[in-house]
Amino acid sequence: MRPTRWLCLALALALLGGCLSFKAGREFPSPEPQMIVAGKTDKVYLQRVFGEPYEVGLDSGDSTWTWFFGQSGTGEDRSKSLTVRFKADGTVKSYSFSSNFPDDMRRFK
Repeated sequence: MRPTRWLCLALALALLGGCLSFKAGREFPSPEPQMIVAGKTDKVYLQRVFGEPYEVGLDSGDSTWTWFFGQSGTGEDRSKSLTVRFKADGTVKSYSFSSNFPDDMRRFK
């Protein structure tokens, strides 16, 4: 192949790569502060509102569930994560939510 064809192919691939988008995790609604109450909110409610967790695990022996969603290629990278730590009885012990989606940035800033 001639050098100009290689250059055109490389340029076309670079332009195509900029148009591709990537998503990770599953979309879920951003929580309002009153939606999750330590000692009261349980796993059944969280699963009904946010869907199946993206990850499950342990934190110092406590069960944890994590919901995650990220997207890239839309001109800006966006992600959000909700992690809930449970007591032995299945109610929320603590949780954290972080996001750089514009609506969430406005609500929590």
